Amino acid sequence: MAVVLAAVLPLGAAQAHDNGSVRATVTPASTAPGATVEVSVTGCSGTTGTAGSGAFEGDAELTGRDGDKYTLNGSARIKRGISGTHDITVTCDGHPHQGVGTVRIQRHNPEPVSPVRAGGGGTAHLSTSVAGAEVNEAGPGTRHAVTGLILAGVAAVAVAFRSVRRRRSE
Repeated sequence: MAVVLAAVLPLGAAQAHDNGSVRATVTPASTAPGATVEVSVTGCSGTTGTAGSGAFEGDAELTGRDGDKYTLNGSARIKRGISGTHDITVTCDGHPHQGVGTVRIQRHNPEPVSPVRAGGGGTAHLSTSVAGAEVNEAGPGTRHAVTGLILAGVAAVAVAFRSVRRRRSE
């Protein structure tokens, strides 16, 4: 009986820590290198713990009320120069809980790939032909200029005719 108890009790304690009740969530779920994320962990007994990942610059120190009923929270900064999905390991209750959450890092290209219509000040690399851009953004042409001149002439004649007519009626 003692041999059976000696074998079953450690196995039961190990299963209690590996039963999948510990979960870590990261906010925002997808982030950029260098950003700070909030880590929330549920399923840990106690009020403290740590969350670590190969994506973090250092472990997130978790604190909160009883983690069995509430969440433990902390923050971590994402390493620069990495991308992809990385597992999170939470240490609480004196035991590590591996792979209880993930953090996804996406590299963002801050440089525009084509000119910005609202200006750009020459910061964008041109990926379209200049001739194509001129056709799409061409201003008034010859036809518009001639129409404007004709309308201006008609307006001048109308003003002149009206002022001559008023002088004769006086």
